[in-house]
Amino acid sequence: MRILFQGDSVTDAGRNYSDPDDLGPGYPKYAAERLGELFPEKEFVFFNRGISGNRSSQLLARLQRDALDLKPDLVTILIGVNDSWHRYDPVHICTSKTAFRNNLKSILAQIKATGAKIVLLEPFCHQTPCIPNFRDDLNGKISVCRELAREYADAYIPLDGLLAANDAVNAYDQFTNDGVHPNEEGRKWLGTLLADEIAKLI
Repeated sequence: MRILFQGDSVTDAGRNYSDPDDLGPGYPKYAAERLGELFPEKEFVFFNRGISGNRSSQLLARLQRDALDLKPDLVTILIGVNDSWHRYDPVHICTSKTAFRNNLKSILAQIKATGAKIVLLEPFCHQTPCIPNFRDDLNGKISVCRELAREYADAYIPLDGLLAANDAVNAYDQFTNDGVHPNEEGRKWLGTLLADEIAKLI
């Protein structure tokens, strides 16, 4: 079974781009390890094609090369936080809610047309004082993800909602050091959560 992890820096996590088989130290590695434990008899091929800093438009632009050409049986997607973040950084690239919906819908529709299963993960961010309006913008992207998941995804993981609802157990300060990028504990938690959801589709 061929499984592709796709997204931005949370998925990338500093993987070695020169090694196409490298999963990096992030949640894809922990998800792959967990699936190997759950299905020791099954042969998996894993790909990590997350790229740090990517917005939905950039993922769409490289979709053929970094998704469709790999012929995955299942694709996990975590994208959207940079569509909000870059609105407030010095580059000031604004991705409207409509543009984000169009980008993500095209990504999901093209993958679904191949017959591959899709697990869509919800972008998340802890409110930080340096970006006071970040949540206002990200909430719109999250609503788009939830809307499109109902039409295209085989599974949806509401990460932002889970972290908010279970803050006493999975508090942001335990999960991430900067509000967005998971630390080691967060990577393990996310990888296990994702693997267990994938297991339901195998």
